[in-house]
This record gives sequence, C-alpha cells and structure tokens, in this order.
Amino acid sequence: MPKDKYSAVWVSHTSISDFLKCPRGYYLKNVYKDPKTNHKIKLMSPPLALGQSVHEVLESLSKLRKEERFSEPLPVKFDRAWEKVSGKKGGFFDTDSEYRYKQRGLEMLKRVWNNPGPIKRSAVKIQQDLPYYWISEEENIILCGKVDWLEYLEATDSIHIIDFKTGKNEEEEGSLQLPIYHLLVANTQKRQVTKASYWYLDHDDELTEKTLPSLEEAHDRVLAVAQQMKLARQLGRFKCPEGERGCFHCLPMEDVVNGKAEFVGLDDYSADVYIMDRTKLVEEEMADSIIL
Repeated sequence: MPKDKYSAVWVSHTSISDFLKCPRGYYLKNVYKDPKTNHKIKLMSPPLALGQSVHEVLESLSKLRKEERFSEPLPVKFDRAWEKVSGKKGGFFDTDSEYRYKQRGLEMLKRVWNNPGPIKRSAVKIQQDLPYYWISEEENIILCGKVDWLEYLEATDSIHIIDFKTGKNEEEEGSLQLPIYHLLVANTQKRQVTKASYWYLDHDDELTEKTLPSLEEAHDRVLAVAQQMKLARQLGRFKCPEGERGCFHCLPMEDVVNGKAEFVGLDDYSADVYIMDRTKLVEEEMADSIIL
C-alpha cells in the first residue's frame, strides 16, 4: 500500500494510553465527532488545565537559546498561559479551587527556576510542529507526538529525553510512554538517545532517571497496540472493559455526548470543549499530564 498520511491511522502516547484504559473512552476522545458541529469533543478539568499551562511555559523555553531562557520570570509567562484556562475555561467552578491549582503551578515553575538543571543546558529541537514517522508503512500506521524536552549531551553527541510530570502520582511501571518517545526521537532526527528521565515537578527538585527501552522492544510493543487500535477502527468496535455500566474513563465522555456537560468554547484544534462540576469527577485521577 502506498504511503498516504491522510488515510493512515495516527497513534500517539495519549491515544494509545486512552485505548489501553478503555477502548470506548478512546473512541469518544479521539474518533467521535459531534454530528451537530462535526467537531471532536474534549472534557476540560482542573488537572488538565494545570498540566497544559505548566507545559506551555516550559515548551516556550525549549524554543529559546539557553542564555535567553530565564530572561523573563517564569511566573510572568505562567500568568499569560493561565489566562487561557482561567475560570470555567479550565473547569473551575469556584475561585478557591482555581487559586489552589494556580499556586501549584507557580510552585512547580519556582522549582524549575531554583533548580534549572537541564533547562539551562543545550537542547535539541526537532524541526517539525508535530514529529511523526511511519511505524508501519505496510499497515499504514503513523506514530506521532511531542516530547517535552530533549537535552543535548555534548560529550556523547546524544540526546537525553525528559518528560515533565505535573500530577502527584508517578508513571506506572510498564507504561509505553518512554518506548514511544524513544521511537519518535530516534526516527525524527539523527542523534542517538542514550538517557531518559521523568521530572516530577510537584515534589522533586531532581530528575528521576529511567531505564531506556531498546528500539526493537519499543517498536514491537507499540506496534502491537497500534494494530489493535487500527482493527477496532476498521470494525467500529470500541467496548468498555466494564461492559454496559461503563468506567471512569468513558462515563464522563458519555455525559458530554448526552448533553450533561457545559460547553465553554473551542480549543486550538477546533475541538468542542466541555466542563463538568468537579464534584462529579475524582480530579486527581483524571489525566494529569499532556503531550505538547
């Protein structure tokens, strides 16, 4: 089959995670479009608003030369980013809740300011708005995504993958995040990846180094899930593991589809953004980070 990125199945860390948690939730977040608007739907929540804002500030630093990254105070950058999610736009139904989340974000950026570590050193920037490559040309599957930070290791002319975590919980063992990132970085630029770390900004001043999966192992694991996703899309079969009663991952999205959420506008990708009263959700169990 000739390569055609418009008919290909695109998968990413976020969509793969959604699928593994609940195929029905994956469908509602990544495939379904509201028949009235022909737009995808998105449920915003305070943890997502926090992660989006912190990541936006840190991503802005990756575009600057290292000597320019701290020329403007990070709280000033954060205030601008927060304006986009302030109030109901970020799923906040009261000022006290918003204040607590904003303070958490400011503390995270204060941690980076006081302990810049790799942020003050040379970085690699992949010259694609959305890095992607064909993980399987034969099956017409593309792997895509943005990696938070790529530190350049001059001594070995190699790359250190860094992912910023804004939630309180640590990444689960067996997560496909690092395998996916290793594949993406290895296939979208020329340097070898020799190191990978998480930075838990909520509570750690230093990075947590992780074992880097081999490219062969990463390819096999990620492609196996991508093939399942492609088959589910071909068959139109997206079943919740909990059956008809639904689960935590799909029920909030079902509420959006059924008109039980409040529409607040469009996001940068023209998806319809909705919010629900936080009492209906367990906030800290919502997705606590995004790929930018």
